[in-house]
Amino acid sequence: MKNVQAIDCAENCTFPIFQVSDDEFHLIFSGDGQDIEFFEDFSQRVGHKAAGKILAKIWERPILKSAISGLHGTLFFKYGNRRKYFPISKKECDFSEKMLNEHQRAMYSGVEYKKCGAC
Repeated sequence: MKNVQAIDCAENCTFPIFQVSDDEFHLIFSGDGQDIEFFEDFSQRVGHKAAGKILAKIWERPILKSAISGLHGTLFFKYGNRRKYFPISKKECDFSEKMLNEHQRAMYSGVEYKKCGAC
């Protein structure tokens, strides 16, 4: 199981985390090494009805933030107007250096992240 955080524009600002199976994860984050996805892209790719069925199962598996061991992906809802700030690769490690602090830049320059597209 992997952990995915849902980020939306809701006023409650809860940003919950859910457990997803490996198969569900790969349906949502379909690109190699991808860990960022927009619901609109996911829904368009698999179809709105299929996306709804997949997410309905996932919503039944919330997990406490204090109980997770790693966050594997972030699924954004209604963030289309902010798409220009995200890397085209939809990989967190590919954010522009201008958007990262010095410690994040150092982390992403490590060997583990060398396989990312723009790193």
